[in-house]
Amino acid sequence: MLVKSDGALVRRGNTKTNLWRGVWALADPKISLASMAALFLGTSAAAAVGGLHWSWLAVTLLGIYAAEVAKNASGEIFDFDSGTDLAVSASDRSPFSGGKRVLVDGLLSRTQTKRIASAGYFTAIVSGLLIVAMREPSVLWLGLIGIGGAFFYHAPPLKLSYRGLGELTVAACYGPLICSGAYLVQRGSITSEMILVSIPLGLLIGNFLLINEFPDYQADKSAGKRTLVVRLGRTGASRLYALVAAAAMVLLVFLPFLGAIPTTVWLGLVALPSAVFASRRLSAYPANTSRVVPAQAASLVTFVLYALGAGFGLLAG
Repeated sequence: MLVKSDGALVRRGNTKTNLWRGVWALADPKISLASMAALFLGTSAAAAVGGLHWSWLAVTLLGIYAAEVAKNASGEIFDFDSGTDLAVSASDRSPFSGGKRVLVDGLLSRTQTKRIASAGYFTAIVSGLLIVAMREPSVLWLGLIGIGGAFFYHAPPLKLSYRGLGELTVAACYGPLICSGAYLVQRGSITSEMILVSIPLGLLIGNFLLINEFPDYQADKSAGKRTLVVRLGRTGASRLYALVAAAAMVLLVFLPFLGAIPTTVWLGLVALPSAVFASRRLSAYPANTSRVVPAQAASLVTFVLYALGAGFGLLAG
């Protein structure tokens, strides 16, 4: 049944069922794989040189997860208003792209989505301030950058994802920022080695965003969302994807020669096969969503395997 909700026509069935489906769409733990991979890598690096403070790790985890949910919720509103989520055709829908669709599919009202976003940002900010006040004051600056990046990824006036800066923002936040923040909370400082190890992860997660923009190409283009795929075209963006994946793997090989990083970090090369598969698949079928989906899945596997391999490698070393 179509009903009017916050000025928009949406499809509604059982209200309670839709509410929980909507909340789950925004808070499904799978959406946090990127941030959890970065948290794991940063924490592994910290554990390699000393014991962990588990209570502060729990607070860090809560803050990052809350920010992730908040970003998804606020992003849904801005992408709905711009029309990009509404413009995604049925043939271009993918498990990894097209937004969470809680407004498009009528799972949540605009008011409910705003409340979830507000609760998420509030929880993330309180968690960060708790760490600042009782554990490590310098986390404040990383937290401000993280919250700002999460909100202004979609929101004006920056609208980073609409200006072709979303991919760089994601690479920076899900690589060096989260890894360094997790390390800082545990060790009270940030090392150049920590930053170096986190850069390949950031590149691979940025690549995951890039490949997820391929099915949304037409919708983003029609809504004026100038992602790198829109700016470069699908063929050009597929070449960029392969170049970034190769750069991440090459940097991983050179990491032990750039600082006090053990060669066991090369366990991260377990991600190489999936990276090669994703690059070749995307290059072959950049405009075919059904053919791109396996490459999207492989891209997700790539950054997860890198984080696990490199993290365990640091612990072993």
